[in-house]
Parts: sequence; C-alpha cells; structure tokens
Amino acid sequence: MSYQPPSEVYDEAFADDGRVRPVYAEVVGALSRMDLAALAEAVAGEAAERGVCFVIDGVPETFVLDPVPRLIAAEEWSLLERGLAQRVRALDHFVADVYSDQNIVSAGVVPKRALESCDHFEPRLVGLPPAPVRIGVAGLDLVRGARGRFGVLEDNVRTPSGLAYALAARECVDAHLPSWLADSRRSLDQALDLLGRTLRSAAHQGVSDPTTVMLSDGPENSAWYEHERLAHLLDIPIVSLDDLSVRGGRLVARYGRTRLRVDVLYRRTDEDRLSDESGDLTDVGAKLYEPMEKGTVTCVNAFGTGVADDKLIHAYVEDTIRFYLGEEPLLPSVTTYDPDVPEQRDDVLDRIDELVIKPRTGHGGHGVVVAAHAEKDDVRAVTAAVHADPASFIAQETVMISTHPTVIGDHLEPRHIDLRPFVFLADDEAHVAAGGLTRVALERGALVVNSSQRGGGKDTWVMA
Repeated sequence: MSYQPPSEVYDEAFADDGRVRPVYAEVVGALSRMDLAALAEAVAGEAAERGVCFVIDGVPETFVLDPVPRLIAAEEWSLLERGLAQRVRALDHFVADVYSDQNIVSAGVVPKRALESCDHFEPRLVGLPPAPVRIGVAGLDLVRGARGRFGVLEDNVRTPSGLAYALAARECVDAHLPSWLADSRRSLDQALDLLGRTLRSAAHQGVSDPTTVMLSDGPENSAWYEHERLAHLLDIPIVSLDDLSVRGGRLVARYGRTRLRVDVLYRRTDEDRLSDESGDLTDVGAKLYEPMEKGTVTCVNAFGTGVADDKLIHAYVEDTIRFYLGEEPLLPSVTTYDPDVPEQRDDVLDRIDELVIKPRTGHGGHGVVVAAHAEKDDVRAVTAAVHADPASFIAQETVMISTHPTVIGDHLEPRHIDLRPFVFLADDEAHVAAGGLTRVALERGALVVNSSQRGGGKDTWVMA
C-alpha cells in the first residue's frame, strides 16, 4: 500500500519510517486488498440510505464518513478514560461552586474577572435549588500533537453533539469491512446505557421513575438527525418550545394528545442561555425558570454550564482539577493565553504568527484563525481585533494535530483528525464511552475538523 505519512506530524497508523503501527496491522492489511474507491462509495451510500445528515447553511447534507477506522490501543485508552473522567468531575464541581460560594475564586485559582466576563455566567442561578448533576454529558475535543501525546483542545459541556454520528459511523463502516476485524475491539453500545442512566439520575430526589423529554429546535437544528436518533433509541418524546407550558410550578409537555409532567428535560436547543445579555429570560428560560426555581424539573445539561467550557476558563482547568480533587491532571490542556493580561497580550501579539486565535464566544470553528496557515490579511485583521478588544479573544499554541489515512479518490492520503469522546456523569460518578467520534478535516492540510466547516467523521475503535 502506497502511503506517505507527513514529516514532523504524528500519523496514527504509520511510523515515520513508513512501517505500520502494530495496532493497525490487521486493518491496513485488509484495506490493501480492497478497492478503496468502491469501499468509500459503499459507506457513503450506507450513510445516505440511513439518513445520516448534518444541516449546513440550512440544508441537510449527508454526513461524510471515511471508511478507515481510527484505532486506539487498550493501554492508551485506559489512561485517556481516567483522564477524561477526572477532568469532567472537576468541571462539574467548578460549575456547582460558581453558583454557590465561589471558593475557587476566593482561593485565587480562577480570577473573578474571568467569571464576570464569561458569556455563559447566569446570575439567576445563584440561590436556586442545586441540580442533581450539572454536566450530564460532556464531549471534549482531544488532539494528539507531534510527539504523540494527547491534549484537551476544548471542553464542550453545554450541548455537545456527535454521539449519534459515532453510532452511525460504527454501523455504516461495519456494513462494508470484513466482520473479523471487529473481533478485538470494544463495543460502543454502552454509550446509550450511560446516557439513559444520566438522564434518569438527573431527577430530583424522591422521583423514582422520571418522565424525560428531549427539547429540540426541530429540523432547522444542525444536528436534527442526532436528536431524532437518540430520542428513538432512548424511547423519549421530542418536543418543541411551543409544546411546553407551566402548571402549578410543574413543567408540562404536550406530546400528541398526551400531557406529560416533565421531571427531566434533555435540552438540545441552540439556545443554551437562561437569560440574555440584558438580563431578561430567554424564550427557553421563560418556560423553565419557575419549575427550576421550585425544584420540580432538571435540565440536562444544566443552564450555566457554559462557564466550564468558556475558552478562557480552559486556561485554568488543570488548576481546577488540583483544587477540587487534590490530584494531578492526567490529561494536559493545550496551552491557552489570556490577551486581557498585559504581559500575555504582548507575548501573543509578538508571536501571533505561531498561535491560534479564537473568539472567546462561538463554536463550530467559526472565527478561528490558525495564523501559521492563514492569509496575511486575516492575520492582520485578527491582530487589530486583539489590540482593540483583547478580552474577546484567547490564544492557544498551535498543535500540529495528528493525521490518519483517509480515502481520497482511490487511494489513502493523510488528513488531520481530532477525537470527541463522550463522558457521562450520574450519581457522582463519571463514565466514558469506549471510543467516540473521530472528526477529520477532508481538505489537504486543513486543521479545522468541525462538521459545520464541512469536516467528516471516522469510526473509532478502542481495542480490547
């Protein structure tokens, strides 16, 4: 098989000398005997037939699935699993603390200005009955750098998407690869059980058999396929905001001709704020605030969790782990800088050609400038923006994220990837599904893998 791994970048399947890494030996051997163009076409057809799509610019498009799975050895996954669980437990403690005593601020671990300027800080939550769990579902973005070590690029704990796409990748790829290749990998089915357990455990004390519904924006939401798929697999109704009302301090959902008294709301709306910039309740907040105040409904993920995935707070997560858990972080964060600190701003502006500049708010890769690969005009523009409003940006070290063999035409070429694993919190325990969604930038040299930027996905195998 002709494949040239890039220099100075870690390739997941091939070493620098071109030899296949041991964990990939059987998969690469099988692929070398297959018609790759036909394989890619078959997997694409499978995804289209199953309706696996992502809405881009208002138009549903079949989600691009590359047929070459990404493999992670059991020993490496064991460390990732422990590091991910540790990180999300600490972030959940952080959210609870932010809306109560703010001990972490008093201790000087996180600066107060970082919270006060956080776009997703929700003052209305202070004093409300504490939710049984704040971060029910987390989808972190992991990248592997040039030295082969994983790091956390971003923490996504508001409405992380991708789980249904990971399940779809498993099904579509399995349908067209030799079945014996799957004999030594772990199942992904546990993910649904973990999500169901999280939703059940989110009910307030005394509710033994909670009624759960999913709140969705409907077909205009970019991840509508995922909403429908997960709701079907979990056997819970999907409702819209118009279906919700409040009666006697209880949230009620209209579902067909039935009225459901809701105990747990699995929120999958684009609107993830309880209150807007002026302090008024959002439309979603107006429907949920009274039941939340009375402790009759729990929202998963809870409002206000955005303080934990704020891009500036990311700079303090390792210290957060030490503060709440008394443990050393098992997974490092990608180094993050705060341009609002004069010394750091000067360093960022001096080295801007080496860094990644991100708007502090936003998602999906929009507004991100990878200066080393950007047009000069874009670098000049973001430099001026950081000068004018440093508090609205963060900077990160550029990570030359790992590559993976990807079918391009009738052969394999390296494409950059990341990994979105899923962590579920229930009953004060964090569990990690075995695998997740590997996202791939399909353009040569591109580093932004987000689906909204027309990236694709790969199945992720954790070997047993």
